Amino acid sequence: MEARSRLRRLHSITGLVPAGGFLAFHLWTNTAAARGADAYDAAARRLQEMPFSLAAEILLIALPLAFHGVYGLYIMATESAAAPPAPSTTAPTPLRRGLSRLQRATGAVVFAFLFFHLWTTRLVQVREHASVDLFRIVQAALGSGWIAAAYFAGVLAAIVHLSAGVWTFADTWGLARTRGARTGVGLTAAVIFAVLAAWSVVAWRGFALKP
Repeated sequence: MEARSRLRRLHSITGLVPAGGFLAFHLWTNTAAARGADAYDAAARRLQEMPFSLAAEILLIALPLAFHGVYGLYIMATESAAAPPAPSTTAPTPLRRGLSRLQRATGAVVFAFLFFHLWTTRLVQVREHASVDLFRIVQAALGSGWIAAAYFAGVLAAIVHLSAGVWTFADTWGLARTRGARTGVGLTAAVIFAVLAAWSVVAWRGFALKP
């Protein structure tokens, strides 16, 4: 039980800090699309040219994401969504059960979307990835109805998963014991959802409207 509790805490924090932080940073960077192809491609190149970018991408993003995703699938397969996670500080209320089911559903969508996103953007022309016109590649991909639908569902699922995960994190780490704390956590989750959704809309319009 103690080992399971530690793994749940690690799963919770990797979902909020490396994974959640990366999602927010990624969506914010994508808003450069609103300024056109040159601005977006320049922003992408700056990230790729940062010192130790590959090592940081593997150690700080890929590995935590892999652990969070794989262990999340294990939780889905072995634990009931009707029960609070261990170590939980709240009773399994209807809201708590609903959030748990929502997180599991969106988590499965995000896990599949990550592979799709890597295939359509990160792994294209992988040997010359730093020099490709990534803006045009993404714009062309979103011109396909089914790809655009997949991106819409994947990005929305990621934002919902992170927003709901704020509550799960607070619950797992004992930060939502009082009514006031729970209200604060709920407001924080709502703000995160609104900000990330707004950035997504800005980026989407950039890809859609620029020639």
